[in-house]
Amino acid sequence: MTVLLGLGMAGIALLTFSLIFDGLLEGLFGDALGGVLNGFFDGLLSLPVIAGFLSMLGFGGAIVLGTTGVGTPAAVAAGAAAGVVAAWLTWKFSRALMRDQTTATPRGEDLVGTSGSVVTPIPADGYGEVLLRLAGQTVKFSAKSAVPVERGAEVWVEATLSTTSVTVRPVER
Repeated sequence: MTVLLGLGMAGIALLTFSLIFDGLLEGLFGDALGGVLNGFFDGLLSLPVIAGFLSMLGFGGAIVLGTTGVGTPAAVAAGAAAGVVAAWLTWKFSRALMRDQTTATPRGEDLVGTSGSVVTPIPADGYGEVLLRLAGQTVKFSAKSAVPVERGAEVWVEATLSTTSVTVRPVER
């Protein structure tokens, strides 16, 4: 039973190692062998999958050995079956997480053509401030315009000057 519990704890330690040092072994083996093992640890032979298998092999086998009267070979077989199930579930879960993609990060160019309102008047020779909606959030930008624009006026973004400033023109209705 001690060996089985040791396998379970080794699996937990391997899982912790793989979470803290994500990709370290893959990078070391890939560099050391000239890319021969490139992709070898992905999928079914990834560290989290191996850790799940080892943990369930050890802990499952120890539970069966301690709670039933079956011998060590039957307990190891039951632990191995539980380990295969845990490894498969870990593999499926990690694949699902890898497919989960977020939307593209908004960029300054995404502001061109959007409308907003002036919160600080824009003089013809300087900067004012406008409120614009970027990715569903209201954001304040410094704004420059060829003509003076009063507070509260609706404006259109013509160009982005930097990450925090834009060129605008008043909306004519």
